[in-house]
Amino acid sequence: MSSPRARVAIMLVLCALTIAGTAPAVAAAGDGTAGIESESSPVDCHADRTASADLEEPRIVELYPNPTIDDNVGEYLVVETPPETTLENLTVTDGHTTAQFPDERVSGRVAASTDATVTETLTDDPVIELEGGIRLAVDGDDLELRDGDEPVDAVSYERAPLAERWHRIDPDGASETEDAASALDDVAGAERDGQGKWHPRDATCLPVSSTAVDEATTFVLPDSPEMPRETLQAADERILLAGYTISSDAVARDLVDAADRGVDVAVLVESGPVGGTPAASEPVLEMLDAGGVDVRAIGGEGARYRYHHPKYAVADDRVLVTSENWNPSGVGGESSRGWGVRVVDADLAADLEAVFWADFEGRDTEPGAAFRANATFVEGDDAADDRTRTFPTDHDATAVNADAVDLLLAPDNAEAATLELLGGADDEILIKQASIAADATVLEETVAAARRGVDVRILLDSTWYHEDENAALQDDLERTAATEGLPLEVELVDETDRFEKIHAKGVVVDREVAIVGSANWNQNAFENNREVLLAVHGTEAGEYYADVFEADWEDDPWSLPFGLSVTVVVALLFAAVVGYRYVSFGTERAVGRGRSAE
Repeated sequence: MSSPRARVAIMLVLCALTIAGTAPAVAAAGDGTAGIESESSPVDCHADRTASADLEEPRIVELYPNPTIDDNVGEYLVVETPPETTLENLTVTDGHTTAQFPDERVSGRVAASTDATVTETLTDDPVIELEGGIRLAVDGDDLELRDGDEPVDAVSYERAPLAERWHRIDPDGASETEDAASALDDVAGAERDGQGKWHPRDATCLPVSSTAVDEATTFVLPDSPEMPRETLQAADERILLAGYTISSDAVARDLVDAADRGVDVAVLVESGPVGGTPAASEPVLEMLDAGGVDVRAIGGEGARYRYHHPKYAVADDRVLVTSENWNPSGVGGESSRGWGVRVVDADLAADLEAVFWADFEGRDTEPGAAFRANATFVEGDDAADDRTRTFPTDHDATAVNADAVDLLLAPDNAEAATLELLGGADDEILIKQASIAADATVLEETVAAARRGVDVRILLDSTWYHEDENAALQDDLERTAATEGLPLEVELVDETDRFEKIHAKGVVVDREVAIVGSANWNQNAFENNREVLLAVHGTEAGEYYADVFEADWEDDPWSLPFGLSVTVVVALLFAAVVGYRYVSFGTERAVGRGRSAE
């Protein structure tokens, strides 16, 4: 087994142990316990198939009612059993129909289905065939296990998302990992259906991995567009590039050049971006395919993730994570204010490489040529706008001392990790986002921090497609701040001479830790998308991004504070006339009611 794939296998097993809470025994040949069968084995979130000595009765622990097969053939339920359980008297019923378990003796987890042959292709659990016509309703149902006439277990679930599996979560928490899962549901708002939680089949379920590092290179865009390209150009052995879209000719040339000099290069992009794949991506993807780059697109019906939305590269032992797409307007430095960071560390690179291969080799990916043949390419900003904009370098890329770097992944762990960092803030939280959903759990945690006295400032974008939503959020938050006396301020920025729009997804907590990555602040990003972020611990990193935040905050041309009365406005204008103070008002759009310009 090659090193990258071995790393995948190890991480998947660790993931399974984290969720299951106990280590599985080594399986003897033919005992029905599945292990890692290949280098690209899918993720199993609940791989502990050993029998629990503490379990007194069989119970339902997993459901798969809605596979990506016509008529849901192969649907199944998984029953966890005590050691040496005889199934001859066991039945399962939905209150309308009943199915009988076969007369077999089992231990641990076993999948039960009315079409065992198909089910065996969908799960690594040993499969038994039920006798009877029970169906797992896609719209939700109540199921009961009975031993003879005696009920032994019951579960309920709501509508089953396509290609997602329902996993049981015990309310009382039989282990620390189950407590953590319950806490995530309660605090972060993860979906709870009855006694369980839905998880996409074959999606990763990795814990946060933390790596001790000495140094990181912090940078922002559009100031330092050379950083992503230098990272690719320096690679000698491997480049793994993941993105939402890619339309940069310059980046494509760097990747092809790397392939020409013997570097193994693979690229993974989203197959169905909102609004369609940019037309500018088509020649870039053709160039990559022709240049020997292994390109795949991820998505489609039953995909593991709603959108593949990360923006990262692994180049040898260098890890580069940004908020920006691999487009001229993003990493090309021609439009967006984005944040990025590069870390040189073999362990971190290996961890992210494992994520890349798990995503790249999934059942929901297709080769670049096949993707191009069926894709809808649409004209977008990068394709329709022939201008090449340049912006000043106000913030140089800077090597900073760092204590540790955490790899955060959505939907695996990023939400819970971000909530924990926000919940631990003592003095200050700085947030820079293109937009924020009003119901985002991370926003709720931010407001909670303000209520305990943490100074909070939020900087949002104001381009036309964000303006109304962000202005409404600003009104709501500042109304809450005024009513409760909270140290919370919100501003929207307009186009400046330093960047065109905010596309960053950044957070700085107490100027001691900065979160840099791809996740927008909404529940879809945290719960359904593939997102990749780095939490960089260290005051130098925190100060770097805080300085950029401060500069962008002070450059805001809309400076009318929220809630100013007419009297105060007149007084300020009078002060300006007599020379005591100059007040600059923006456009007549009432979206600049944040902190006054200083």
